[in-house]
Amino acid sequence: MSVDDRAPTRRLPRAQRREQILAAATEALSRNGFSATSLDDIAAEAGISRMILYRHFESKHDLCRAVLDRAAEHLLTGAEVEVGAASVRALVAWAADNSAAFRVLFQQAAHDPEFAPHPEKLRAAMTTEVHARITEDIPESPWTQWAARLATTASLDAISTWLDVGAPDPHRAADRITSVIESVIATL
Repeated sequence: MSVDDRAPTRRLPRAQRREQILAAATEALSRNGFSATSLDDIAAEAGISRMILYRHFESKHDLCRAVLDRAAEHLLTGAEVEVGAASVRALVAWAADNSAAFRVLFQQAAHDPEFAPHPEKLRAAMTTEVHARITEDIPESPWTQWAARLATTASLDAISTWLDVGAPDPHRAADRITSVIESVIATL
């Protein structure tokens, strides 16, 4: 049975329907990536027709951009993205609660040439924040830049891998990631 053969979809207020579509698109895109996910896949995930999708988004590109914007906004409001154990813990907790959004941002979009600039802006902002925190205690040098970039990359890649293995014990994961970051900074 296709989406169009189902009983009529219950009317929702526009903002609520848009949020439903974005949540469904996030799930679908996190599993299959941008190029392998069709509008039909997203409509099926949301339990709606393609026609309803087009009432909210002009194109697949428009929908994908909205998914990335929503995920980034949720990340920035849901986790304190800065250096230190508290922020790693917040980022791990956010990823545990929003694994599809994390995957869309830092796995799927990062590997799609069309959408890669979006996570790169987030990664650059995180690196800038980490660098600012490092240079509060250590003089600026190419090594502090290296450490900031490495700490950001290590954190994001460690969280991606942690999600891929089933996201065991978030507190322990945060402690281990923090230990890696502290080791990098200690080499300065």
